[in-house]
Amino acid sequence: MDMDIRYSCNQRDFRRYTTEETRAEFLVDGLYVADTVRAVYSHVDRMVIFGCMPVAEAVPLDKGIDCMKSFGTSFVLERRELGIFNIGGPGRIVVDDASFALGFKDCLYVTQGSRSVVLSSDDPAHPAKFYMVSAPAHRAYETRFLSITDAKKKPIGSAATANKRVINQFIHPDVLQTCQLSMGLTELETGSVWNTMPAHTHERRMEIYTYFGIAADQAVFHMMGEGKQTRHILVGNEEAVISPSWSIHSGCGTAAYSFIWAMGGENQTFDDMDHIATPDLR
Repeated sequence: MDMDIRYSCNQRDFRRYTTEETRAEFLVDGLYVADTVRAVYSHVDRMVIFGCMPVAEAVPLDKGIDCMKSFGTSFVLERRELGIFNIGGPGRIVVDDASFALGFKDCLYVTQGSRSVVLSSDDPAHPAKFYMVSAPAHRAYETRFLSITDAKKKPIGSAATANKRVINQFIHPDVLQTCQLSMGLTELETGSVWNTMPAHTHERRMEIYTYFGIAADQAVFHMMGEGKQTRHILVGNEEAVISPSWSIHSGCGTAAYSFIWAMGGENQTFDDMDHIATPDLR
């Protein structure tokens, strides 16, 4: 399977995009195919999105990937680090000689230099769904498992503004050291539908959102674009959106949902944001 390559789009050209062009450029869907690794390489900060749903076999991360062609290296993580979340049934990940069991919403950080990553499900009838994001890395740290209870929790928002939620920080400087990758999981409470309002950008980092916990008859409107040139992408369950540094990234659902955020770029300062007041959005 050839890796899906997404080249960078600038904000001036984006203003002229149709709905179809916007979805083709920024939406990532179809990530979970039985016993397959789906990989999307974004030239926005050279981030890579992987999806894998092992069913009948244990699946190596590099299955179907020509590492030399895609990365110019002999194995995927030779010069990269990787964050993995499980949004499906219980599963297991073997990194070189270490084995990790991941339940729903658990996370694994895999350090640069790890040669082998193999993913499997405990029960083929209820397979794991491993959502993964990789960033370039210049040194090795420690491969580390983090359960949902290990995450640093930041309650935010309110029911009055329909955005009461908890930000779970997993791969974050306050939790563990990485080169540049930051990842976490935000959960909205029932009755809340907005995330990340007031809107912001961060010129020094890109971000990727993947949404889950969305019922088949529900959806999320992911807001993107410049603050005065906003657009949206309609997102379904287990779909992701690539967000360049010049773009806002907010969502409004027809019901509550959860999403995993991943960032890479110049720094890991979570609060380094350029805020845009809601009345100034267009």
